[in-house]
Amino acid sequence: MKKLLILPLAILTCLLYSCGEKSSTLQSSSNDYKDASLAIDDRVEALLPKLSLEEKVAQMRIFHANIGTKPDENGKLKLSDRVIKKLKLGIAGIKNPGEHIDAVAAAKLNNELQKYIIENNRWGIPALFVTESYNGVDAEGCTKFGRPMTSAASFNVELVRQQWDVVGREARLRGMHMCHSPEADIVRDPRFGRMSEAFGEDTYLTTQMVKNAIIGVQGDYEGLGKGTHIGAVAKHFAGYGQVLGGSNFAAIEISERTLIDEIYPPFEAAVKEAKTLGIMASHGDLNGIASHGNPELLTGVLRDQWDFKGYVVSDSNDIARLFYFMNVAESPEAAAQMGLEAGIDVDLYAEDSYSYLPEMVKKNPELEQLIDRSVRRVLRTKFILGLFDNPYIDIDAVKKGVRSQTSLELAKTSDLESIILLKNENKALPLSKDSRVKVALLGPLLKENTKAMFESVAGNNVSFIAEKGFQLTNQKGGAPKLLDRDPKAIASLVNKAKVADVSILFLGGDEFTSKEAYFSSSTLGDRATIDPVGPQDELIEKIKAVGKPVIVVLKHRRTLSINAIAKEADAILDTWDLSEFGDESTAKIIFGDVSPSGKSPVTIPRSIGQLPYHYSMKEINYKKEYLFLGQGPLYPFGHGLSYVDFEYSDIAISNSDITPDSEIEVSVKVTNKGNIKAKEVVQMYIKDEIGSVTRPDKELKGFSKIELDAGESKTVSFKITPKMLEFTGIKMEKILEAGDYTVKIGTSSQKYLETTFKLKK
Repeated sequence: MKKLLILPLAILTCLLYSCGEKSSTLQSSSNDYKDASLAIDDRVEALLPKLSLEEKVAQMRIFHANIGTKPDENGKLKLSDRVIKKLKLGIAGIKNPGEHIDAVAAAKLNNELQKYIIENNRWGIPALFVTESYNGVDAEGCTKFGRPMTSAASFNVELVRQQWDVVGREARLRGMHMCHSPEADIVRDPRFGRMSEAFGEDTYLTTQMVKNAIIGVQGDYEGLGKGTHIGAVAKHFAGYGQVLGGSNFAAIEISERTLIDEIYPPFEAAVKEAKTLGIMASHGDLNGIASHGNPELLTGVLRDQWDFKGYVVSDSNDIARLFYFMNVAESPEAAAQMGLEAGIDVDLYAEDSYSYLPEMVKKNPELEQLIDRSVRRVLRTKFILGLFDNPYIDIDAVKKGVRSQTSLELAKTSDLESIILLKNENKALPLSKDSRVKVALLGPLLKENTKAMFESVAGNNVSFIAEKGFQLTNQKGGAPKLLDRDPKAIASLVNKAKVADVSILFLGGDEFTSKEAYFSSSTLGDRATIDPVGPQDELIEKIKAVGKPVIVVLKHRRTLSINAIAKEADAILDTWDLSEFGDESTAKIIFGDVSPSGKSPVTIPRSIGQLPYHYSMKEINYKKEYLFLGQGPLYPFGHGLSYVDFEYSDIAISNSDITPDSEIEVSVKVTNKGNIKAKEVVQMYIKDEIGSVTRPDKELKGFSKIELDAGESKTVSFKITPKMLEFTGIKMEKILEAGDYTVKIGTSSQKYLETTFKLKK
C-alpha cells in the first residue's frame, strides 16, 4: 500500500534541491520589494516573508479565464463571484484572458483585470496572463502564422526567430506575459493528433527551431524586462511526443540512452542557450514514473544538471491526476505532496491538488519550505517581466504593433519558404500565367476564399472554377464522425475537371481529422490509421482518369501515407498548415512567382505498418524491408524539390583527423543549374561507422539555407566539432569514441555526397 512520504524526506528534498536557492540576508523594510533599484533576488526575499501561507499558495495556482473573466456588453471587465473569491489572496496567473476579443479590447480588459488584481491583494502582486502559440498568438486579432511543423519545413532558423519575435510582441501588447509554447517534443508517430504542434522528428532540427523560437518570443531575454516580449514555457518535459500507440495520455517507454541523446537536447538548449522562463511537465509517465511526480526528472535533470532557474508548471490538472488517473498517489493530498516534492511550482487549473496545501502544512509544517521554493520562482518571474514596476499596456501602441504590415508580410514569407514540392513529374509546375488556361480548384480542403486568392496571383489570362464537393467529417469538435461517401459530389468534381485544362486538388486533413485528444473520454483526436480519410484516394484516381494534369495541394496536421496521391498526381505541394495567407502563397508557388524551397521535417512512410519510422533510426533497423511493400519511405526526411536543379560537387574536408580538442571543416560546392533564382537547404549528416553501442544510421548535424541566382555557385561550409560526435556509451556517460566517421552533405537524407574522417584520441 502506498503512503505519503514521511516528513524527513520532505526536509531532505528541500535541502538537496535548493529550497533556499536564492536566500538573501537582506534586511528589508516593508516596501523594499517595490524598490526597482534592488536586485531581483533581493526583491523576492523582501516580499516572500510578508506573505501568509494562503497567499503563498495562491502564487502557485493558475485558473482559466473562462470560469468568469470576460467583458460585459460595454466592454468593461466582468468577474464572476468565483473569480472574485480566488483573487482576494492574489494569483500566480490566469490563462487566456481576452482571447476571444481583438487586441485593443483585450489590452483594455487586461489592464482592468490587472488593476483589479493588484488593488485587491494585500501586497499588490500582479498576475501572469498566459497564452499559447500554435499559429501565432492563440487569440483573436493577431497575426496567424503557420504551425510549428510548417515552420520547421522552412529550415530557416532566422525566419523562425523573427516569427516568434512577432508572437512575443503581439502577445505582450494585448497584455499577456507568458506563453505555454513552444513544444520541444520530438514527434515521430503520425497517429498522434498533436503532431503539427511540434517541429518534427529530428533532434537537431527541433533543437535549433525551439531555441530560436524562445529567443524570439522572449526578445533575446532583454525584451522581458523592457515589457516588449513574453516568457516562454517549453513543453512537455519529457518524452510526451512518444506516447505508445500515438494515443494521448498513454504510457511513454523510452530507453535512458534515447532520452539523453535524442529527447533531452531541445529542452537543454531551451534552458541553457535560450534561457526559457518556464518548463511544463509532460502529461504522461516516463518508463513507469509519472512525470508530475518525478523529482529525478524535474529537479535532478532540470535543475541540478542544467541549472534551470525558472518555474515548472503542471499540464492541465495533472498534479491531481497522480491520484485519480495515474494511480500513483493514495489521495489528492498525497498527489499534491508528490508534485510539490518533485518540483512542480505551479498548478494549472486544478481545484483538488495545491488548494489542499494550507491544510497540509498545518499537519506537516516542513512542507512550507518547499512552498517557499516554488513561490520564489514565481515571484522571480514576475520581477523579471517587470510587472511590479510596469504592469499595464499602453493602449495607443497596440494598434500599431499588432497585425502590422511587416508582420503580415513575414507570415507570407514564412509560407513561401515552408511549402514542400514533393513531386513534379515532367515539370508539371510551375503553371504559366501567360497562356489562357482554365484551372479547376477542387476538393474537401478548399476554402471559401481560395479562388479569390488564386485569381489575385494568376492575373487575367487564367480563369478558375471552384468546387469543394464534400467535407471529410461532420466537424463536431469533440469526436468528429466521418461522412458517408457522396457519389453525386464526386461526380460533380469529375465533371468540373473535364471542362478544365488542369485540376488542382486540395486534399489531406484538417483540424477535425488531427487534433488534441483532451482528457474527456468523449474527445478524440488521435488516429489508428494514417491514410487520407474519406473518398480522397477515389477522387484523385477519377480526376486523373480524365486525362489532364493533376496537381495536389496537400494540407494536413499529421503525416499521411499518400500512396494513391503520390502515384496519380503530376505534382504535389505539401503545405502542412500554413498562415492565414496560405492559399495565396500556394498560388505564388504554383504560378512560379517563387521557387519552392521547403524540406520535409519528417519521414513520410508508405504504411502505418512501418512505424516507428524515422530517418535517424539505428542502422540495424534497415536490414529488412516488408513483404508486399515498396522499399524505403514514400518520401525521406529532408526531401523537397525546386524548380531548378542544384548540382553538388567538390566535397572537401579540412583535415581527415579530428581530436577531442580540435575542429575540422567540411565544404561542398552548390550550383544553380536553372534559369531562375532559387533557394536550397544544404544538409549535413554524420554517420558513426563503428560504435560500442548500436548507432543511428545517420544524424543531421547542420544545415544552411542559401539563395543562388541562375547559374551561380556557392561553397557552403560546416564546422564539425567534437560535441557533435558525443553519445551515451555503455556506462551511461557521454563519451567520444575514436574511430571512423562519414560526413554526408546533400539535398536530403538520402541524396548527398560524402567523405570520411577519423576521430583520434
